[in-house]
Amino acid sequence: MFNIESNIYAILLAFVISVILCPLIIPVLRRLKFGQNVRDDGPQSHLVKAGTPTMGGVMIVLAFAAASLPFIWNGNHDAKAVLLITVGYGIVGFIDDYIKVVKKRSLGLRAWQKIVFQLIVTGVFYYYIYSSTDLGTSIYIPFTDGKEIDLGIIYLPFLLFVMVGTVNSVNLTDGLDGLASGVTALVAVFFMIAAMMLGSGISPVCAAVVGALLGFLLFNSYPAKVFMGDTGSLALGGFVASTAVLLKMPLFLLVVGLIYVCESLSVILQVGYFKLTHGKRIFKMAPIHHHFEQCGFKETKVVAMFYIVTAIMCLIGYLAM
Repeated sequence: MFNIESNIYAILLAFVISVILCPLIIPVLRRLKFGQNVRDDGPQSHLVKAGTPTMGGVMIVLAFAAASLPFIWNGNHDAKAVLLITVGYGIVGFIDDYIKVVKKRSLGLRAWQKIVFQLIVTGVFYYYIYSSTDLGTSIYIPFTDGKEIDLGIIYLPFLLFVMVGTVNSVNLTDGLDGLASGVTALVAVFFMIAAMMLGSGISPVCAAVVGALLGFLLFNSYPAKVFMGDTGSLALGGFVASTAVLLKMPLFLLVVGLIYVCESLSVILQVGYFKLTHGKRIFKMAPIHHHFEQCGFKETKVVAMFYIVTAIMCLIGYLAM
């Protein structure tokens, strides 16, 4: 099984690859005019970001995949599965970005198309779990000292909900410079350590995500020189969800992924309340990171607060194990 040194090597390798790729690919994205379209109904302070190169998730996925390769051989099938699902969701995001940026269709894939593609990738993941692992249908319950609950016949719908819900929650989190990157890097550190504690072979791929995101953050932190786009956010969502499932820890996402949960809930509550009240709103703007901006918080302050919350929740997540 992999030790701490293996994970450090994976972090460093992914970081170096990411730092090399970003200065090479960002100018190409700029020349190809793969620029971000900023919505007019969003925060006015974000209008200056229009034209910033997007689809930077390509660099994250490439750095992650390249740094993972040395650690996925010798029967490490779970690590291969995480890599496959991460890349699979990244491809869905790439198609969405391509339609939005190159084909100039602002909405990208239609909602039903995106869901169908996500369900296909999740279906492949479920087939792997069913045919190639002894994972079973039980999952760990937080704060119970390792007790499990067997979901039985509801495991498949639960898996679909966790995968698709997590992927789209990470996607919603990607709205401020460095927000999704930093939050997910912290979550990846949590799962890297959890995988080591549980003796799982996926710890090096978790480490590779950490390194890839740290390198990307050098260019994605405020003021961002590149955005990850759906290519990056869907890939990261796929990584987080598949890792949690293979560690039998999807319920822990409610703890360590609290920011993802709040982002999704803020949108659901906003839309639902708006329809029920015919135009009234709970938040000044959703997702919730925009609400804080509208309340007068600077973008960098919101990002810092969300980092701190995630770090604290990851510590609580370790106690929950």
